[in-house]
Amino acid sequence: MLTRTLSIMRKEFLHIIRDPRTLSIMFMMPIMQLILLGYAATNDVGHVIMAVLDWDRTAESRALVDAYRATNYFIPRYYPRSEDELRALMDAGKVRVGLIIPTGYGRDLTREGTAQVGFIVDGSDPTVAKTAYAAAQSVGQSIALQLVERRLGGRTIRGPEVRARVWYNPELKSSHFMIPGLIGMILQTLAMLLTALALVRERERGTIEQLIVTPLRAPELIIGKIVPYILVAFFDLGEVLLIGTFWFKVPINGSVLLLAELSLLFLITALGVGLMISSAAKTQQEAMYLSFFTIVPSIFLSGFFFPLDAMPAFLRAVSYVIPLRYFLTIARSVIIKGVGIEALHEPVIALSIFAPITITLAVLRVRKQTVI
Repeated sequence: MLTRTLSIMRKEFLHIIRDPRTLSIMFMMPIMQLILLGYAATNDVGHVIMAVLDWDRTAESRALVDAYRATNYFIPRYYPRSEDELRALMDAGKVRVGLIIPTGYGRDLTREGTAQVGFIVDGSDPTVAKTAYAAAQSVGQSIALQLVERRLGGRTIRGPEVRARVWYNPELKSSHFMIPGLIGMILQTLAMLLTALALVRERERGTIEQLIVTPLRAPELIIGKIVPYILVAFFDLGEVLLIGTFWFKVPINGSVLLLAELSLLFLITALGVGLMISSAAKTQQEAMYLSFFTIVPSIFLSGFFFPLDAMPAFLRAVSYVIPLRYFLTIARSVIIKGVGIEALHEPVIALSIFAPITITLAVLRVRKQTVI
């Protein structure tokens, strides 16, 4: 049995080595996905271009503009002379926010201690709009507190003092959240897509008949097919961890060995699904379509891009049958929080159920009597 399995593994490795396109997908695609999504898939919003319509032109109005500039969220770049010019800038997408300072702002602020200004936010991008709206309100509250202190002769009214602390990711960097998630997405995509093409490639090349006439059993065929891709996936895992640590400065706070062990559990699940797709598809093109039909929903329903708590109850229920959901919890908990196995009972148990089920179904599906 071992000899036959090793022969299939050797044959699969030769297929991989002799196919430059497969090699490029295996080793270059993780790097491309990591670099592109590591920079692009972020919720950190800053340096928002702002237009300032200052009808007051006083020291107080300039101080207000400087206060917005000092937050590093806003860059006052355009100074239109009318609301029509401001609307034109926002319609053209040149600015995301606009500050309108009315005439008499400085006078009202000095005499009455309060004044109104207009702050226009482009809501076409909700992420930018929410951040800009919150930052605008924060600047206004800060100026109001300064005025209260000034009017009280330097005395400060002390209300409740809230000292907030952020654990695990004090700087709230999106890369610290996205990079561990990318590990799961890359492993799933590679494992499922490459194994989905494994048997179909044999069928298209006509070599599947040679396997049928051998004394090879379905479990041996399965093991021989998936072990090479497990080794490749672990290479990609190390590749992603190195780039994430040294390029994106994402600290690995937990055990790399624990992450590797639980990654194997997730890979077995993904490889089993890929082999089931491979046995069902007639051509490599059909296998790719079925793979993406499986991969894309799992990415959106796993919590990779969007928080599960924000989804409707029906979609949250569907997410419980998505293996990637559980691996993302594992990867982020180990890398960001540095937790051990004792804090990961639920996702580990779930993957421990998914892995044997998918592999068993793959073995039943890829029996020698049904591969043709």
